[in-house]
Amino acid sequence: MFRTIAALLITAVSAAAIAQAPANPPVRIRGTVERIDRTHLTVKANSGQSMNVTLAENFVVMGIAKAGLSDIASGKFIGTTTVGERDGALVALEVHIFPENMRGTGEGHYDWDLRPSSKMTNANVADVTSMGKDRVLTVQYKGGEKKVLVSEKTVIVSYTPVDRGELKPGAKVFVVAQRQPDGGLTAARVNVGLHGQVPPM
Repeated sequence: MFRTIAALLITAVSAAAIAQAPANPPVRIRGTVERIDRTHLTVKANSGQSMNVTLAENFVVMGIAKAGLSDIASGKFIGTTTVGERDGALVALEVHIFPENMRGTGEGHYDWDLRPSSKMTNANVADVTSMGKDRVLTVQYKGGEKKVLVSEKTVIVSYTPVDRGELKPGAKVFVVAQRQPDGGLTAARVNVGLHGQVPPM
């Protein structure tokens, strides 16, 4: 009887784990453009591997431009990569400010792969508090709220739409691609650094 109950519990837990795991997790590519031919993009990833991505016919290019603390204000929708905590707040490695038409992009708080144990939080800035030269953001997303510490070391950037011409050999990019059944990668958007800025996310 006990073995039967244990087996049922294990089956239930396994089923729940499978249900929670994404069926097709995204492939995040950070690197430098090697070549672009219409909708075929080759990126030399930071790992050294060349990765080929097929872009959607209507793919969008978003520029990543340097921004500052003063650009982070209440009501802005942001994303932030954090590692660890200090004084009850997540410590931000970077903050990216979304334009209003991208509000809701990737909303939530979840694991990220920029660094070991890093997290991504995409949320609305409800409040900004000064702490010396630092800022503490109260950010809210569906189902939760976090405090985020933004220091002088935090890289702050903003998204801005740009012409596809910015996507050229040598450009630094961050691409979130999807793996297709045949093993190929596809993407509908490419984020490209502007004026020497490396996409920090």
